Amino acid sequence: MVVKKQSAAPRTEKEKYSKTKETNYSFLKPQLRYALLVCVLLFTWYGILTCFLLCSKKLNVAEKYSKTSKSSAISKCEGGMSVYVYDLPPEFNKGLLKDCSRLNVYTDMCPHVVNRGLGQPISYMVASAVANTWFATHQFIAEMIFHARMENHPCRTLDPVNAKLFYVPFYGGLDASSKFHEANLTARNELAVRLVDYLQSKPWWQRHHGKDHFLVLGRTAWDFLRRNGNFGNSLLTLPPVQNMSVLTVERNPWDRLHYQHGIPYPTYFHPYTSFQMLTWQNKMRQSSRPHLFSFIGAPRKGVEKAAVRDELIKQCSESSRCKLLKCGKGHRKCHYPIEVLKVMSQSQFCLQAPGDSFTRRSVFDSVLAGCIPVFFSPHTVYTQYEWFFPAGNVSDYSVFIDDNDLKMGNGGKTVVNIEEELLKIEKEKVERMRSTVINLMPRVTYAHPNASYVGLHDAVDVALQALWVKRLKLNT
Repeated sequence: MVVKKQSAAPRTEKEKYSKTKETNYSFLKPQLRYALLVCVLLFTWYGILTCFLLCSKKLNVAEKYSKTSKSSAISKCEGGMSVYVYDLPPEFNKGLLKDCSRLNVYTDMCPHVVNRGLGQPISYMVASAVANTWFATHQFIAEMIFHARMENHPCRTLDPVNAKLFYVPFYGGLDASSKFHEANLTARNELAVRLVDYLQSKPWWQRHHGKDHFLVLGRTAWDFLRRNGNFGNSLLTLPPVQNMSVLTVERNPWDRLHYQHGIPYPTYFHPYTSFQMLTWQNKMRQSSRPHLFSFIGAPRKGVEKAAVRDELIKQCSESSRCKLLKCGKGHRKCHYPIEVLKVMSQSQFCLQAPGDSFTRRSVFDSVLAGCIPVFFSPHTVYTQYEWFFPAGNVSDYSVFIDDNDLKMGNGGKTVVNIEEELLKIEKEKVERMRSTVINLMPRVTYAHPNASYVGLHDAVDVALQALWVKRLKLNT
């Protein structure tokens, strides 16, 4: 019966709109012709109304996103915060980029400083809504990205007299990495010392002796805490700098002056709008995760680092539930962002062993991929990024396994089996943890410097809000 109805419908439509329509109906009575005319008019009216409603719906959606993209023109800074960005002499920031091939003794930084520090665009097979938001961003370039974001930030003021916070856009990380092999210790510190002299000559510094000032460093604090002839310079040992708030990708957990604050390492994703962020979050929520856990990394030298890394690599390689992506000589896949995100987005848990220092960029890559991080040191995140990760129960978004439990012969204890520990976590708990991790994405992501309107607070917004709270305490 259904088939008969479907076959009959086309014939009726064809007859209705055929050239001989008038001839076919010429034998009908006037009343029937009138009724037919009414039916045709009603059908036509219904079609027009339906089209109008659909078009209106599309128009409303277009207007919605049009208003979102235009909202930057009316976006305001919340809470009365105002940040003055120092116009430093070029030698302290952009002037350093002229010799970009020598900004790092290990790497040519020229490809990484383009696009205001975002690096080279990369193609990633994702929805077109986020296709232009991916870059091969270097892990030690946060100082450039932060500067670029601040230049267009709604909280920026051009009036230093009424400013509440003062941002010093010094590219200290790039300066330090260009002189790691410099034998002359005075030369290593030269630019940092000149910066302090410059700041102290400004009336805005004298107001609170730098306590309302902050700077951002793209390298770990250890690169600026040299007290002898070893690695790095002495920027963070200078008393005037210790009056400031210093934002760095890794702080000294034993900083007694509380002037160092951890900020996220940059990832590869730099959205323009909240819609792009939400699109990516939804993609990660729907991602299939066949691997229980994964590890991306290379062995490390040194007894402590080697012991943990070697055990993770061993356990992962022996487990059918673990995906291992090796790094180091002969293993180049981990240098490609797409490969890294592919492994993480297909994993439920991502092992985050300390790298050359306590922290690693991979932590933020795992958050970006919606992969629950597994930590082996409290200093990888818990003592570092209090502004960005939830306070309180860290088990809401992570798993912690003490690295001492992975070392053979530690008091006669058996080595913890990571797979068994992760399998103990109930499925519902895993889902809640992943949801928390995915919700953290905006807070640990650096929006594109040209973002018209993000709508969700990114890492720069979160840092500014925390600095503002700290600044308000100066008046109490």
